[in-house]
Amino acid sequence: MALNIVILAVAFGSLVLAQNTSCPDYTNYSQQLNPPLSAGNHALPYQRPPPSCRTFNLTSVESALLNLSSQITDPDLSRLFVNTLPNTLDTAIKWHGVAGNDSTQELTFLITGDIDAMWLRDSANQLLSYISFLTPDPSFSSLASLYRGVINLQARYLLTSPYCNSFQPPWESGLPPSNNSAAISDSVRPSYDPKYVFECKYELDSLASFLQISSAYFSKTGDAAFFTRYQWVHALRSVIHTAKSMMTPTYDAKGRVLDSPYTFTRQTTRATETLANDGLGSPVARDTGLIRSAYRPSDDSCSMQLFIPGNMMFVSYLGPVVKILEEITGHDDLVQEMEELERSIKKGIEKWGVVSAPKIVASTTNASDVNSMAVQVGELETETIYAYEVDGYGSSMIMDDANIPSLLSAPLFGYLPRDNPLYLRTRKHILANSKHGGGNSGNPYFMNGPLLSAVGGPHAGPGMAWPMASIVRILTSDDDEEIMGELRQILASTGGLGLIHESVNSWDGTKWTRPWFSWANGLFGQMILDLAERKPHILRESFQ
Repeated sequence: MALNIVILAVAFGSLVLAQNTSCPDYTNYSQQLNPPLSAGNHALPYQRPPPSCRTFNLTSVESALLNLSSQITDPDLSRLFVNTLPNTLDTAIKWHGVAGNDSTQELTFLITGDIDAMWLRDSANQLLSYISFLTPDPSFSSLASLYRGVINLQARYLLTSPYCNSFQPPWESGLPPSNNSAAISDSVRPSYDPKYVFECKYELDSLASFLQISSAYFSKTGDAAFFTRYQWVHALRSVIHTAKSMMTPTYDAKGRVLDSPYTFTRQTTRATETLANDGLGSPVARDTGLIRSAYRPSDDSCSMQLFIPGNMMFVSYLGPVVKILEEITGHDDLVQEMEELERSIKKGIEKWGVVSAPKIVASTTNASDVNSMAVQVGELETETIYAYEVDGYGSSMIMDDANIPSLLSAPLFGYLPRDNPLYLRTRKHILANSKHGGGNSGNPYFMNGPLLSAVGGPHAGPGMAWPMASIVRILTSDDDEEIMGELRQILASTGGLGLIHESVNSWDGTKWTRPWFSWANGLFGQMILDLAERKPHILRESFQ
């Protein structure tokens, strides 16, 4: 049931949002052809809930929607932008209040969409869709308050269950915990309480997301004082401790199996829902300088635990968070620990994460020639690229997944610039099948078809392309033709519903997963805002 902000009542010392039973369930509402339809060939419905049923309102976002949508020539593209950018504000702020023991501590429970739980990764990314609107503002009704509330609630979660990825509502909200039937058989160490935790898959990018949203808030507001209050520094110490613990290899120098800080098993028919070796995961070598991740950002288990995009993302935000610590002072030990960790991870990525792969002859972009690194090995010509996962023993996974962090998205979180030669070669491999239509080189999870050709992943399976990957492709491209091609595909991939799905069958637009996926919706809106700055002429094109 969607929430309606009509009453603010004090309960347990916190502000709680009243529920309006007349508002539609957005999971159902998002699958209806709500009028008016756009005037383009796709005839996309208007999918914003009624104003009284929207969960949060920001005048700055409403003004941007009104202004920019009128500048977008294509009626379908304009409608998709209007539907998607405000989706988190419209539908996913399940509760915004204050802590029961401190009425000055804001809390924001932000659901992922059609699942009533708060993912660390999703909640950070959902708010980052509005980063261009973030300004210093102490008021409870501001975007800055939503950011503070998410950071504070994530800090609480990370102090109690730092290995977990998604969580139940805070007790102050009065909202009941959601049932996760998939987790009934889970055996997890460290153990957790399902009253507070929805699922406990350890994912390195969940820890990185706390660093990401913290640094984003500080960079846009300069509000260093906020980080001295409440539990932020303690949560940061928990993040760093957890990350360093997960640098534990499988064997010690004498070959004895070491005790892993985290193990996970689940009774399931899906191999990607559990870990091998009775919950330990695949073996990891010593002294790589990298952090293990049991699961990927898709919530699928890692084939090899040294997940390179996760390490890239984590290390990219260590420096910006150190700047916060230097501003608030008094934490020199933590600064030193993080700087040492930063050096270790960067060295590990470049040593273990760069591998040789069969050379892709044709590039999918207009980038300058980056084939000079190719070398001849017998009859096989190879070149160096980033691997998706490695184990430190010499094995690697050459692929990419649609979910962020991915190799394709590395420039978005600042690990390297989009014109970096090594990135361009890696990008060429990730997207190779979009030119070649299959073959023995490239990304085995690139899905091809007449409707949507894009990176997918094992979460939805072969044949299911993710629009999120097309959005990331646009955000990391300077090629107008490539960008316009991706926009055409995305417009055709909504199943006529005018929202961004999790995945879509490349050959059949009626087959898709998740009707309400707030992160992907917000990312599309963020991408349009980016094009309005970088390439406004594209928004004046027709995609009919």
